[in-house]
Amino acid sequence: MRRFSLCSIALSALLSFALAGAARAQTDSPVLARIVKTGELRIGMSGDQPPLNFKNKSGQMAGLEVDLAKVLAEVMDVKLVIVQKPFGELLGAVKSGEVDLVMSGMTITPERNMQVAFVGPYYLTGKSIITRSATLAKAKDAGALNKSKATLVALAGSTSQAFVEKILPQAKLVTTKDYDGAVKLLLTGKADALVADQEICALTAMRNPKAGLMALNKPLTIEPIGIAVAPGDSLLLNFLDNNLAALRVAGALDALHEHWVERGDWASDLP
Repeated sequence: MRRFSLCSIALSALLSFALAGAARAQTDSPVLARIVKTGELRIGMSGDQPPLNFKNKSGQMAGLEVDLAKVLAEVMDVKLVIVQKPFGELLGAVKSGEVDLVMSGMTITPERNMQVAFVGPYYLTGKSIITRSATLAKAKDAGALNKSKATLVALAGSTSQAFVEKILPQAKLVTTKDYDGAVKLLLTGKADALVADQEICALTAMRNPKAGLMALNKPLTIEPIGIAVAPGDSLLLNFLDNNLAALRVAGALDALHEHWVERGDWASDLP
């Protein structure tokens, strides 16, 4: 009887410890626990930032970040759900829990890092401009652009907007909710230049070969792009960090960069 009681006490203690550990894991990692429980990984993207993310001619999401998201979902053995939202709404979506992560060309900045955590970077970019003006296209630094007092267009809520406001205060700034609207202002002459990441500028010139568009030879900044995660989930951050490191060592990130940034043959699939 005594032996049975001691065994019962021991089993109860182990069960209590296991339950406490599970509860603590859910408390320490609420987002990761939800992903595992629901079997879904919800990632927010704007859907209009080629080559990182965009909708192809078939209406399917494609791009470097889409492929990377698929790999992460496969590693986690869950279903990938891409939630498309305007760029300016993505940070709020991850903070509110509407999405688990954001992968949408989001630069890691101190201001954003005060609101969410970041893993990465998995990609590096830099600010540039696309313009019809030969004078603006020859600018070697931000100072030359600032003195021009040009009308510049940038994506609302982006680091491009912040860049213009801080570094180019003499310029007139117009913002749009997506890149299509920004390019339209540029092509119709309502903006002198589009300020965006260098790959967006290069792609805009490539897609409008008869528009006489020119981009800077070198980017004005260097910007790290990372995965945004709601704060307070150390286990999810650890999981993502370890897997990004593994993909980097395995050469997978280099392969994605080569396909989506260096080759450019995917551009024929743009609508």
